[in-house]
Amino acid sequence: MAEVTPHEAPVSTTLVPPPFVQPPKLRPISVEVPESLSYRIKTRLLGRPLNTEALVHERLGIPTALAVFSSDCISSSAYATEQILTHSIPFIGLAAFSLVVPITGLILIVLFFLILSYRETIKAYPTAGGAYMVTRDNFGLLPAQVAGVSLLTDYVLTVAVSVAAGTDALTSAFSVLAPWHVLIALSFIILIAFGNLKGVRESGKLFAVPTYFFIAMMGLLIMVGIARWGGLHPQSPVGLKGLVPLGHSRATQLFYGLGIYRFLTAFASGGAAVTGVEAISNGVTAFKRPEWKNARTTLFIMGGTLGAMFLGLSVLSTRVHPFPYISGTPTVISQVGKFVFGHSVGGQILYYCLQAGTMLILVLAANTSFADFPRLASFHAGDNFMPKQLTKRGHRLVFSNGIISLAVASSILLLATGAKVDRLIPLYAIGVFTSFTMSQAGMAKHHLRERESGWRRGMFVNGFGAILSAVVDAVILVTKFTHGAWVVVALVPIMVYGLTRLNKQYEAELEELEEDAPKAAEAPILGRHVVLVLIDNLNLASARAIQYARTLTPDELRAVHFVVDSEHAARLSAEWQRLGLSRLPLELIECPDRRLARAAAELCAETLENGETEVSVLIPRLVHTRAWHRLLHDHSAEQIAAALADLPHANVTFVPYHLGSTIRREKWDRALTAVAAGPGRGSGHRADGRSGRRTVEMVEVTPEEVPEGVTPIASVSYRQQARVAGRVRSMRVQPWSGVATLECTLVDATGGLDVVFLGRKKVAGIAPGARLVVSGTVGEHRGRLAMLNPEYRILAGGDEYEKPPTTH
Repeated sequence: MAEVTPHEAPVSTTLVPPPFVQPPKLRPISVEVPESLSYRIKTRLLGRPLNTEALVHERLGIPTALAVFSSDCISSSAYATEQILTHSIPFIGLAAFSLVVPITGLILIVLFFLILSYRETIKAYPTAGGAYMVTRDNFGLLPAQVAGVSLLTDYVLTVAVSVAAGTDALTSAFSVLAPWHVLIALSFIILIAFGNLKGVRESGKLFAVPTYFFIAMMGLLIMVGIARWGGLHPQSPVGLKGLVPLGHSRATQLFYGLGIYRFLTAFASGGAAVTGVEAISNGVTAFKRPEWKNARTTLFIMGGTLGAMFLGLSVLSTRVHPFPYISGTPTVISQVGKFVFGHSVGGQILYYCLQAGTMLILVLAANTSFADFPRLASFHAGDNFMPKQLTKRGHRLVFSNGIISLAVASSILLLATGAKVDRLIPLYAIGVFTSFTMSQAGMAKHHLRERESGWRRGMFVNGFGAILSAVVDAVILVTKFTHGAWVVVALVPIMVYGLTRLNKQYEAELEELEEDAPKAAEAPILGRHVVLVLIDNLNLASARAIQYARTLTPDELRAVHFVVDSEHAARLSAEWQRLGLSRLPLELIECPDRRLARAAAELCAETLENGETEVSVLIPRLVHTRAWHRLLHDHSAEQIAAALADLPHANVTFVPYHLGSTIRREKWDRALTAVAAGPGRGSGHRADGRSGRRTVEMVEVTPEEVPEGVTPIASVSYRQQARVAGRVRSMRVQPWSGVATLECTLVDATGGLDVVFLGRKKVAGIAPGARLVVSGTVGEHRGRLAMLNPEYRILAGGDEYEKPPTTH
């Protein structure tokens, strides 16, 4: 073959491909975000904020859950016996001690059936909500509000009764503290609310020790009392001052002379012992997996513990005859403790330990309400029957607004009643037994409708429980009506009416916002777009608004100043010309009556007159770093926006300028420059309460079990076969070549990568926050690195509850 010289070489017709350009990666950005003083204080007091994915780690095991959810129920054993005696001794005197055990037995029968009934509820409704969810699903939303409001009211009363009774226990041991009774009770509420604001696990740890300490002391009291039974002798009321009046027994009559009405009154007062049984069914999702099974186990432990302590204290009271006092102190349990433990040094130590345990458990019984009230309120709010703020989880993944609302409501109730237990008890229990009745009736209907395996047994248990609860509720209503129960009877319908009105408002707003929304979003745009920039002073805020207006590329851009002060307008016009802004003329419009909002509305109306124009009004607005700085400026911008709200095709946009933001903008510029220079490294999300700034970076994925062979996202390259792990930061559904496509942005501590599922609108288990391991070939999608239709695995650690089996 002949050699071809260079000058003889043929001209090639092959196109030389351009040099390959690596698609860009999503790189971590680290910037400092200023935090408010309240946020820094909150971080200092409550600890660092918890990420949402940490919610699964805030679950409770059985020992801790017993302390969190059972303190209300268990603590009632400290005062239930006293309530029975308080309402029987004034009528039959010493014969009341012969009735205390039979009445206790009747109450324990009610407790037994309630435990069985709520066992069915927990299995059928493991998503929590208790009476509210059961009533809503079986009787509808309005009856559910009655059940829910009854429980919410009872939770407020539980807090008030518990801290008042706990304060009584404290002042029984230290009478010098009696003048500070109300302040001590309020302090207890603040302490418990603070503990709950710190988070579920922290509150569980805080309250576990006192709960088990009280159980241990009550067990020791009962055992010592049985061991010393022969040496215990009843005290005589002679010489004792401040006792409730002593009646006289007529043993030949029914109940040792106690009429049926008074007998039922004593029974209703002691019935407070079974309040709190519903707490576990309202908080099933707070348990560790399997939630329903752990909740049912805790329910049985709680019921058995309460029954043993309540019966034990009632039996000991028949031996030592403790008498209730008008002032409430010394309490019955305090007197029994003194008699049983004796007056030796060791006995005195045990007595004070018993009083300390009683005080702590009674005070911490309020924690049951703080655990359940916010969760129940969030269900109401989710159904648009309470303010939406109650659905938001706060700093430590608890419903902070619900906790604060409960603390405020119970504090007001304590102040109104002087923190007196005898004034609070008549209001107590009627709400919870109303919810008991509706919940168990709903469960009976559920069994009848579903007819699942074992439904007949379940229907009998729940049906009988509903009848029993209704009877007790009626007894409480009749016997306590004139003593204060009428307040709850009147309050519940008023609250239900208020909630239904709120629901109608929410539903009306939702209907208005959703009406023809797709049609409005897809409506053809008008032929002309005019942007009006309202200028008051020529400064950085106005300049930023003008610059933003230019990015909108309108058909017409106008800078407008309403002349309120002619001298100021002249200076502004001269300054405008001096700075060479003549390409955007400043339009001066008279405003003789100085009503800026009216002048702006008239200007927009004139611009919109042809019916083919869309108007955007840009208003520069100063954002101040201090709240008191806002008092130094008027609120004309908000007034103008309100005046233009009803004009069709008139849109108002505030263009904020943050005063004192120069340093922050410089840091943003440095961060963006660093990203443009090359990939960086992030270390997660950190909140620094000391500096008052929060550093926001790529979120580091720390799954419970990091898979092997995972490549950092920042290290992957185009056309590489890779396996990466990360968290879904964002996701969107949009058409690609006419096919619906699910696009997810997966991030780890080093960077981000798009994961694309062609032809799919959703993938089960994949949602913002989900943690994934994906494997596939790295390609390009919409100009960025991406994996198309990769193999994927969802990592453990989600917050889904484990459903119980369908069979009984």
